[in-house]
Amino acid sequence: MDAIAFGSTGSGTGSGTGAGNGTGSGTSAGSGTGAGASGASGGDLAADRLIRAEYPDLDPAAPYLNTATVGLLPARTAAALRGAVDEWAAGRPDTDAFEAAVVSARAAYARIVGVAVERVALASTVAESVGLIAARLPPGAEVVVADRDFSSLVQPFAAREDLDLRIVPLDALADAVRPGTALVAVSAVQSADGRVADLPAVRAAAAAHGARTLLDGTQSVGWLPLCADDYDYVVCHAYKWLLSPHGACFLTVRAGAEPTLSPGFAGWYAADDPWEWCYGPVTRLAPGARRFDARPAYLPLVGAAASLSLIEEIGVPAIHAHDTALAARFRDGLTALGHTPVPGPSATVTVALPPTAPARLTAAAVRFSTPTTSLRFAFHLYNTPSDIDHTLESLA
Repeated sequence: MDAIAFGSTGSGTGSGTGAGNGTGSGTSAGSGTGAGASGASGGDLAADRLIRAEYPDLDPAAPYLNTATVGLLPARTAAALRGAVDEWAAGRPDTDAFEAAVVSARAAYARIVGVAVERVALASTVAESVGLIAARLPPGAEVVVADRDFSSLVQPFAAREDLDLRIVPLDALADAVRPGTALVAVSAVQSADGRVADLPAVRAAAAAHGARTLLDGTQSVGWLPLCADDYDYVVCHAYKWLLSPHGACFLTVRAGAEPTLSPGFAGWYAADDPWEWCYGPVTRLAPGARRFDARPAYLPLVGAAASLSLIEEIGVPAIHAHDTALAARFRDGLTALGHTPVPGPSATVTVALPPTAPARLTAAAVRFSTPTTSLRFAFHLYNTPSDIDHTLESLA
């Protein structure tokens, strides 16, 4: 695998003709104190060595540029999952270790998004978490969402026929918030084209009109620095930029917003002490966001605990600098070839290419995606400048 070269990816067109991704309730183990946590600095060679060790089998001749669809599991995560499955299959399921992983994953996610651990609830899907919010809105409440935002964020509101769902262009989202708007919901980074929402403008508009804010961080948390307490709710499925298995999903709820979510889906794990008694009605729900916990799927959380430790070791600021520098270099290369990629500061690049491009990329073993008529390329901590050069040369 090529050197990752954190902090030295540069921007430009590259070279060649083309030029240029213990038993308990999971509440201890610390709380978040700042977005992104600390970690390796941008030029730290230790970060390069760490990532090479976690991804020893990546083939430089087959660039993986598809983190926006699914992130690659680090070696530590694969090892943790194999160990848990092997012990389970051998008749030794270690529920104490599973619960310890739940504790670790919740706490690590809290640190990454800069909130206290009691602000984090466990979920399994985005739609499940959004449904808790949608179910509590009063009839006639106005919800503003962006056109073509991901369905898991939008559909729980659309399913409520008694809500006033307004769908507006992403660039007009902040201006669409008005007196009487109950909620504005948006993905920080759009799945379809990688555009980054104007989050300060959305927050300011919501504050001016008394609206609550819901952010989907599935396409952003892990590379885009974020303080989840800036929003009433943030939901993130961790299988993309947080490099975790499907089923590891997190919901943060700002202090004081708890009454605006439905407790109607609370199970035994949402109890203040779920291991004390798990029969009949729950007599006392947990404080904070944990009262909205879904029963954790152990294996995804075992994987998430390992993967999130890697994100923390490197640090979101360093990952952000690395990912966006690679994306900028790729945009420059595409422009030099006469194409027009979607502009912006995103780690995801989308571009309309000629009909022959997908076959050429596939022949060159480039992994990409086509969520719309455009092609989507996503750059993450395991990608290198040579991945860009290889891809651009296949399009030249």
